[in-house]
Amino acid sequence: MDEMDSGIVKKFMFINRKPPHGTVYALEVLEMVLISAAFDQDVHLAFVDDGIYQIKKGQTPAEIGVKNFSPTYRALEGYDIEKLYVEAEGLAERGLTEDDLLVPVEVISRADMGKLMSEMDVVLTA
Repeated sequence: MDEMDSGIVKKFMFINRKPPHGTVYALEVLEMVLISAAFDQDVHLAFVDDGIYQIKKGQTPAEIGVKNFSPTYRALEGYDIEKLYVEAEGLAERGLTEDDLLVPVEVISRADMGKLMSEMDVVLTA
């Protein structure tokens, strides 16, 4: 019997580093997050570097011929995914504040992000 079948809950952290458009990474990570939550795992979602733009308000990707999937992040709470983190330094480097973001997040320092990652059973980055 594998761990998923035995009811063991793992701590998963998905780290988003890529901008929301131009590659498939952001959408694929979002799909992995939803799948992990469906298996009742303890899901954490972090936004660092240009990944912070994935949850920025006011995206208009239709202008470049891409569908805007950012509203999907608002649905995460319905899947009991409420542990969202943004790296404080990355937010400041991009001239953004929490008010610029679509969803409630916990803003933490790079050092604290590293500590949080070390507490996870599985860390996936894209």
